[in-house]
Amino acid sequence: MKKILNIILIGGGGHCKSVIDVIEQEGKYQIKGIIDSDSTLKNVLGYPVVGRDEMLASLINENTYFLITVGQIKSYEVRLKIANLLYENSAKMATVISPLAYVSKHAKINKGTVVMHKSMVNADAEVGKHCIINTLANVEHDVKVEDFCHVSTAAIVNGGVHVKRGSFIGSNATILNHIVIEENSVVSAGKFIKR
Repeated sequence: MKKILNIILIGGGGHCKSVIDVIEQEGKYQIKGIIDSDSTLKNVLGYPVVGRDEMLASLINENTYFLITVGQIKSYEVRLKIANLLYENSAKMATVISPLAYVSKHAKINKGTVVMHKSMVNADAEVGKHCIINTLANVEHDVKVEDFCHVSTAAIVNGGVHVKRGSFIGSNATILNHIVIEENSVVSAGKFIKR
């Protein structure tokens, strides 16, 4: 019988709701609660908000995993700040992969990353720490996505592309083969990057 692991989510907004659905489908983690800075927020999709940001360190223990569920539009600074706090307190980082996604056995997904429903990560691709590979995103063969990147809904990152740290690839954007997306770049929704 498979052991269910405890998880606490950090950030209770819209992205959190989507991640909750993935966690429920995956069946690997049991959501123990959510941390959020909004003092009026009591629960998200029936899961309790167990504390505010300042309580995070006190919830870290050997039996609990954590996942940053603050969304990332353009800047990754908030997610980085949370990750640094987790690392400083030796927290265990969760990796969540939807059973409705396809991740090649030859791909690598690093800790703190979520791969959402119907997305694809193909052979010899590597996705860094604390990334979001969002619904219907396509990360093709030999792609390298560095830490703290968000490949948004239905974006296509073609073979051999290198997406550097902290970049945001907008919904329905397409990046042609072997292009380097520089650190902290924002590729707007629907954009076609060919050079």
